Amino acid sequence: MTQSSTPFPQAQPASLPFLVPTLSRQSALFMIGSALFVLGSAMNIWHFDNTAASNLACFIGAWFFTAAGLYQLVLSGDPVVAVPYAPGKMFRAEWLAAATQSFGTIMFNISTSAALRAKSVDTEKHLVWNPDAGGSVAFLLSAILVYTAYYRTRGTLWEPRRSGFWAAHINMLGCLAFAFSAAGSFVLNDGSAKDAGLANWGTFIGAICFFVASMIVLPKLGWNRRTAEVDARS
Repeated sequence: MTQSSTPFPQAQPASLPFLVPTLSRQSALFMIGSALFVLGSAMNIWHFDNTAASNLACFIGAWFFTAAGLYQLVLSGDPVVAVPYAPGKMFRAEWLAAATQSFGTIMFNISTSAALRAKSVDTEKHLVWNPDAGGSVAFLLSAILVYTAYYRTRGTLWEPRRSGFWAAHINMLGCLAFAFSAAGSFVLNDGSAKDAGLANWGTFIGAICFFVASMIVLPKLGWNRRTAEVDARS
């Protein structure tokens, strides 16, 4: 069989380069989403009396979280790795962490979307609080998996000179704060939150933690550039 002389078509540059997942874009999306959650919770903490605006800020923030979570899932690599024991393959902790967190962001999409139009206590319980709690649990589980992935990659959990070390710990603090927020926002039969202060402050602190954890791993920071150079030489 003769081969065609026509060369294979070359891959064209992406017409929408901002859709190409990179660590910088992932971090930026998480930072924007976190900032919107900070804004939304701050409105409630300092009694700006604009629940609709607070809910809208969190609704938009959740979409940035979801986009960042999808970028993170793509960047996490293959879901499985070969192992020398049965069944021969095992899920990678890094991929599981990204997949679990991505699932959590979708739960927050459901929760914040329902909060915009919730008109009954049942809606607030089943479509606002339930997915919010589920998302918080998913985030907490993902933080544990981040520790597992970090240890498998680095062989230690104590590297204070690396931004990844700080990002993992700060991310865990953020996930714990979101878990406390979910506990405080449990919907009582009269439609009120069990502990509104805990709910709002948990979201506020957690979102700040997520912002910082995402910011300190930006590749263009001098700290990370120097670390990358050291790794390349070793």
